[in-house]
Formats: sequence, structure tokens, C-alpha cells
Amino acid sequence: MPLRMRFPFMLVALLSLGVGIWAGWIRMGWAFPRPNPAWPGAHGALMISGFLGTLIALERAVVGPRWSWAAPLLAALGSLTLLLGRPTAGSALLFLGSAIVLILFFGDAARRHPDPSIRVLGIGAALWGIGQAIWLVRGTPAPAVPWWTAFLVLTIFGERLELARLIPRGRGMASLFGAGLACVLLGLALGEIQPMWGRRALGLGWLVLAAWLARYDIARRTVRQRGLVRYVAVCMLAGYAWLGISGALEWLPGEATAGPLYDARVHALLIGFVFSMIFGHALIIFPAVLRVRLPFSIAFYFPLAILHPSLLLRLGGDLGGWPDTRRIGGLLNGLAILIFLLLIARALRAGRRAPSPNSA
Repeated sequence: MPLRMRFPFMLVALLSLGVGIWAGWIRMGWAFPRPNPAWPGAHGALMISGFLGTLIALERAVVGPRWSWAAPLLAALGSLTLLLGRPTAGSALLFLGSAIVLILFFGDAARRHPDPSIRVLGIGAALWGIGQAIWLVRGTPAPAVPWWTAFLVLTIFGERLELARLIPRGRGMASLFGAGLACVLLGLALGEIQPMWGRRALGLGWLVLAAWLARYDIARRTVRQRGLVRYVAVCMLAGYAWLGISGALEWLPGEATAGPLYDARVHALLIGFVFSMIFGHALIIFPAVLRVRLPFSIAFYFPLAILHPSLLLRLGGDLGGWPDTRRIGGLLNGLAILIFLLLIARALRAGRRAPSPNSA
């Protein structure tokens, strides 16, 4: 697909992110305008399926066959239904279609190039699809959130597994990862009938996978280097810590689908782990998708330095029963993400003025 055709998908994804952040602030109690009253209820769907689902599908379509472009197209259309209206069965169907195309893409890739990382990515896409099916059956996206978050985590793990080839493999490496994945899948399934035990099994899975990353991921080595390589490693290592924290929080007694503890559990994973991964990977993925050089600057540490302390502030408000502290932490979470996007835009603009030799 021509390069110019990729920008509409990026635009829809970024609009979903911006509106999702705005909706999240409203949900936390900030008295901001509501151009669409349905946006707060679509916060999770916008952030996960709208923003990240569209980007992940686009990233794969860039290197896949022509038919794989149906995945970002369907995800973008689903995002537009959320931006223009409210979460409906039509939105869920469009995202489900995108997930099915992704599953077919990874199935075809695994047939041609058998590799554990591709299988993990395919499992992640299947979990995203199951989440959309749950949304369809129950009529609301809220019950799908655990399945969607597992999709994001396994997508990240699939990409990190590819890099783990650079580290000598052993039986313990595969066993530890397999145990973590089994706990995650068990937790998701069990959560549909026994939410408390499902959360605990899921939390154990996050703890095991965090331990796997701490032991085997290449970031432990690359953090000793300089420039972009060190920055990416810092993002990775900080995210791994938050994955472990999220797993520990799943073992605390309390509400399953709402309230401060739920906010702490979900956002320790989605902001602490997933967005830390995004902050690191974006400087690699954006140039690959848009074919524009993205020069690294030490300024990228600035939003990272806001993201993690503000998340600690938010979780402190959640667990301590301080709603104002929680709101301030959430506001700073969103600002850190927006500042990061501004830095990306500035770097892309600078990169266009000095395109790389491979940009043809």
C-alpha cells in the first residue's frame, strides 16, 4: 500500500488515543467538556481496541500480504464508530473482524516460519477476538478488558521473544514462560465463572512473566549501552516492574470490575507496563511504518520521568482512599503521554528534513 495511505490509519489511532485520555479524565472526576456524552463509557475500548488495536494491526499489515490490510481497516472503522457515537454491537463486530484477520495473518506466518514468537502473537490476537465476542454477548465492553489486556501483554511478549533469540536458550527459559502463559489463560477462563480465583491465577501469570522478562530479556544487557538503545532498555525494565506490581495487586481482596483497587490493578498494567513499552517501541515502530527517520533525543526521558512517578501517585490515591491524589495522578498520566506524542511529532518532522537512505 502506498505510504500516504498509512497516515489515515495513524490519524484514527491517535484520535482514539486523544479522546480516550480525555474520556479517562472525565471518568476520574475532572469537570471537562463532553462533546460526546458516550465517550467516558468508551474509554477502555478507545484506548485498547481503538488506539492500540489499530496500530498493532497496521504494524503487521505493513509487512504482510494485501489482504492483511483488512485488519487495520476494520479496526479503524470500529474506532470511528466509537469516536462518532457510542459503544455498540457494530463496533464490537468491526473489531472482531480485525482480530480474525490478525489471527489468519499469524496462522499463515506460523505455517511459513514456525517460531514460538509468532504463536504467542497469534494467541494474543485470539484473546483480543474473544474479548470482542464477550462484548457482543454481554452488550458492554467492560467484561472484555481482561482479555484485551492479555492481548496487549502477549503482543509485547511475542516481540520480546524475537529479541530473546540473542540470548542462549535453555529448558528453564521455555518452562518459565510456558508456566506464566498457562496461568494467564487459566485466569482468563476461570474469571468468567469464579472472578476472584480468576484474578489470582491471572496475577500469578503476570508475576511469572515479569520474572521471565527480568531473567531473560535482552534489556538487561542493552541498558548498559548509550543513546536510543539505553533509553529503550530503561523503558522495558520499568515496564517489567509494573507488570509484577500489577500481578501482586490482583491478589488483594476487593472489587472485581470497578472502584479504586480495580483502577490500580488495570492501570498498573496498562499505563505502567504497556505505555512504558510504547514509549520505547514507538521510536522503532514509527520509522518502520512511516519510513521516516526518527532521531533520538534525551528529551524523550522527560515524559518517562513524569509517567512513572505520576502512576505511583495515582496508585497511592487508589490504595490510600485519596480521590484527589488519584485524580492528579491520572491527569499527569495523560499529560505524560501527550508530551511524548508531541516529542514524536517533533522528531518525525526533523526526520523528514533528513530522510534516511532507506526511505525510498
